[in-house]
Amino acid sequence: MAAERAIGDNDSMNSEITLEETILTREEMARLLNEDLAGEYQAVIAYIVYSQVIKGAAYTAIAKELRVHAAEEMEHALKIAQQVDYFGGMPTVTPKSVKTSNDAKQMLRFDLENERITIANYRERIKQAEAMGEFALSETLREIILQEQEHEIDLCNALGINLNDDFLS
Repeated sequence: MAAERAIGDNDSMNSEITLEETILTREEMARLLNEDLAGEYQAVIAYIVYSQVIKGAAYTAIAKELRVHAAEEMEHALKIAQQVDYFGGMPTVTPKSVKTSNDAKQMLRFDLENERITIANYRERIKQAEAMGEFALSETLREIILQEQEHEIDLCNALGINLNDDFLS
């Protein structure tokens, strides 16, 4: 549902500037949060699997950190599921698909790609929540983003790349 709102009048020019702003319905927000929830499930599964199959002395500490990430992603899923319910939806039970590989670095790249997508999605969701006046949701998402960005930094360090590098190219 779109709402127009006037953001100013200029008496000297006798004109009005309008900004069209999209404000989601509660149902639309619940649907988008369910997509985010499916991504959190994906992250939990990926971190659990990768932490168990990543091999080699160079990856011992990384595997341990992936187990920590899995637990944190589970907490994110619980928070997002609570928000889906608050917005009148039924939390999804289906994760997004999990990519696998026999290559440890490729698994870490998959995780990094997912973290970056999640962060971008939550930044958008925060804007949408604030447009709706749902500030508790935006604060919850900000807390989640803090950990998602920590995961992104951990994965960049594990891969030996800079945070702003485009590792996919």
